[in-house]
Amino acid sequence: MLGARAASLGLEMERNSDAAAAYLPVAADSSASSPATGSPGERPPAGAGTLTVAAAPIGQPADASSRLAPALRDASVIAAEDTRRLRRLATALGVQLTARIVSYYDDVEARRVPALMAELKSGRDVLLITDAGLPTVSDPGYRLIAAAAQSGIRVTVLPGPSAVTAALAISGLPSDRFVFEGFPPRREGERSRRFAGLAAERRTLVFFESPRRLARTLAELAAAFGADRRAAVCRELTKTHEEVLRGTLGQLANQVKDGILGEITLVIAGASAVISATPGEAAAHVAERERGGQPRKEAIVAVARELGLPRREVYDAVLASRRPG
Repeated sequence: MLGARAASLGLEMERNSDAAAAYLPVAADSSASSPATGSPGERPPAGAGTLTVAAAPIGQPADASSRLAPALRDASVIAAEDTRRLRRLATALGVQLTARIVSYYDDVEARRVPALMAELKSGRDVLLITDAGLPTVSDPGYRLIAAAAQSGIRVTVLPGPSAVTAALAISGLPSDRFVFEGFPPRREGERSRRFAGLAAERRTLVFFESPRRLARTLAELAAAFGADRRAAVCRELTKTHEEVLRGTLGQLANQVKDGILGEITLVIAGASAVISATPGEAAAHVAERERGGQPRKEAIVAVARELGLPRREVYDAVLASRRPG
């Protein structure tokens, strides 16, 4: 099944989770109190419209909320990540679109906010929708939602499918506490630092990843987290070729080394609690990570966090383990 390719409506969009500039605070006038949000911001203009944040199916149109079709039909303006996909979704739901449709993808997100805010302030309802799942979850939407909230404009949600929670639910891994990390950084150094920093994270981790980079990412995660850390690769969720691969990071890295196709959500078990560790055990953990390809300095940092030991103590243990005799 690894090589199967499925045609589908949904497509999770790749977004660089390190692009901090995409999430800079949106300026607001803090001199007035917003009755709509209860936080500092402008008072909403009389007769202002509503911003609806709508979830799109991640694969099957039938998974859409029963509220989505009338919301698409009744909206004055629709801000869509991909206007062609929006029209295909509307056709699948039997909706004749009459709204003004505005493209709203990463490269134009910041530029679109002023005009969409003007529409809301003039009394028009705006519906925000992405290709798959909820806006802002590795997709555009934050800037417009933040601007509307800070201006006192009503923001409501039309919930629905999400690859993050769907993958978590079927992964077979603990789901009581989890953290979503989006796409790992593309640059090797940034990616290594991110993984090293997450090695001791106790919560279950959820990532999106490109199928082209999945094998390399799993191998690097095995080096950073330990090859025996449990994980699940969730592929093409809700679609014809849905598949879940479960095993350790080392096993999964080997399983997909020849390639894999489809939309990928990766779920990884959190780090286990370690009661105590001897210097020799700490040095052995570092050596294991080094054998997996992780640089010694990063391995020492990761092991210190994982074992709850001072970094200097782990460093000294590594040096001692390398001394003759």
